[in-house]
Amino acid sequence: MADAYAPKPQHKFTFGLWTTANPGRDPFGEATRPALDPIANIRKMAEIGAWGFNFHDNDLIPFGESASERDKIVKNAKKAMKDTGIVCSMATTNLFSHPVFKDGAFTSNDAAVRAFALQKTMHAIDLGVELGAKIYVFWGGREGAEVDLAKDPIECMKRMREAMNFLTQYVKDQKYDLTFALEAKPNEPRGDIFLATTGNMLAFIETLEHREMVGVNPEYAHETMAGLNFTHHVAQAIEAGKLFHIDLNGQKMGRFDQDLRFGSEDLKGTLMLVRLIERSGYAGPRHFDAHAYRTEDAEGVWDFARGCMRTYLVLKEKARRIDEDKEIAAILKEINRGDAKLEKLSRSYSSENAKKLKDAKLDADALAGRKLPYERLDQLLNEVILGVR
Repeated sequence: MADAYAPKPQHKFTFGLWTTANPGRDPFGEATRPALDPIANIRKMAEIGAWGFNFHDNDLIPFGESASERDKIVKNAKKAMKDTGIVCSMATTNLFSHPVFKDGAFTSNDAAVRAFALQKTMHAIDLGVELGAKIYVFWGGREGAEVDLAKDPIECMKRMREAMNFLTQYVKDQKYDLTFALEAKPNEPRGDIFLATTGNMLAFIETLEHREMVGVNPEYAHETMAGLNFTHHVAQAIEAGKLFHIDLNGQKMGRFDQDLRFGSEDLKGTLMLVRLIERSGYAGPRHFDAHAYRTEDAEGVWDFARGCMRTYLVLKEKARRIDEDKEIAAILKEINRGDAKLEKLSRSYSSENAKKLKDAKLDADALAGRKLPYERLDQLLNEVILGVR
């Protein structure tokens, strides 16, 4: 019997090479499992049903590698892609690991470091495009500060804008079919990271020269770390037409960046996220930016990866049940009360509409007395999640 929750290419599930290759190292302990060769990683992702893989430049090509060795690795990656059918859906640049970026990349106070960051990113963009990537993500892991006096935040915004304008123009000049997705995070590894939320990124994008090329890549863990509602931030990105990519994982609110298996925390919130994604028409990758528990061995890593995809599909099915439930539909209809006459007045300003709306008879006490059965609605949602409905 076919597994109803088996991943298929149309689901567009992807993993970063850094996710399944995570060796279980943390700030307090050494690696607990061996490093995974990137080519073997690509092949294994395809084997378990992933549609695509993503990578930082140095996930695939070690920092400082020779040109001949780079070409050899790229050739092997292309062969793995051809053999398995897996695609490279997204690429990005590691601008955080090397000590040169200890105080930032694009926002460094050192002009030579900023130039090196641009140089490294152009080479990495070339590499991503060579492997077929259509999306390029920017996460400013070191773009921040611990000592505010050391960094002029207004100047840093200008530096970040200059970098994005430079790189979007580079992509246009090269005639690459590539869009950018900016990823926000409030803190870690810096004490504070510039452009800390998806909302910050959306506002920043509107200041760019080629804003049509730039969207966002929200990550579940990053918004949740700050105690925010991730689904609401994704909704804002969708409404703005700027959800170009999304990072899915699990996270406990207020903790360090855990990057847990998707769905391992807050099933209700995660279900609402999947429902939003599936109802919105978003057609991009569902990327799992997470890693297995440090306690897992090499095989356990693939249990983790399979679990991310399976949970998404289970929650997708739960979302369908919510939308088909007649009692839920009746409550949603009850609480979403339309009024064509009032909506005509309030949706578009004119002096005539303003006058009519000011004169309209609206009884606040009567409106306050209208029933809002949210307790029942939330209980029905819980029963869907718990599998009794």
